[in-house]
Amino acid sequence: MLLFDALSPAPRTLRMFLLEKGLTLPTRQIDVFSGENRQAAFLAHNPAGQTPALLLDDGSCIGEALAIMEYLEELHPQPALIGATAQERALTRQWQRRVELNITEFIHNAYHYAEGLARFRDRIPVAPEAACGLKAVARDRIAWLDAMLDGHEYLAGGRLTIADFWLYVWLDFAESVGQPFDHALRNIGPWFTRITARPSASASLHPSCKPGGVRG
Repeated sequence: MLLFDALSPAPRTLRMFLLEKGLTLPTRQIDVFSGENRQAAFLAHNPAGQTPALLLDDGSCIGEALAIMEYLEELHPQPALIGATAQERALTRQWQRRVELNITEFIHNAYHYAEGLARFRDRIPVAPEAACGLKAVARDRIAWLDAMLDGHEYLAGGRLTIADFWLYVWLDFAESVGQPFDHALRNIGPWFTRITARPSASASLHPSCKPGGVRG
């Protein structure tokens, strides 16, 4: 296998997963800031032009961080970071979907339309007028999620899962691009502190991350 990695939140979620699994994969860095992921050599493997991507031994390629984590968990089921049973897996996917659809997609697009506008305006359709509203929705939905987490050590209850990686990485990224969340929230504030204390949180930062820069 060969992992195409990059400085970006989605690849970092996969790096956290690999660290928590104790897995190491051969890796090639893709410079998304220069647009290497939009060039023919990368598109030949992943026509969506997104990172991360996992090139398999038969030449096929899996895109999307979550799909790659699902694939690797099936190959290496322990420790179970999606779930050891059908019920656990369903609950993990439930929480991850709540996070992605209600929070992190809004953070992502708000960045494209505001802080990252200079980088993305010539690459994708952008709507700068929507940025403030998207940020407001993300803040509201973070509070909505917080209200459901009473008694939860992690999002899925007492189990660390990929849902935690997804939310943590995106909130950490958001803080680095001027979209901080309310650390006084009674559940997500302490949860964020707990995840930050895990060795995988700092170890998953991209080697090119600089103090005060974009975290991914």
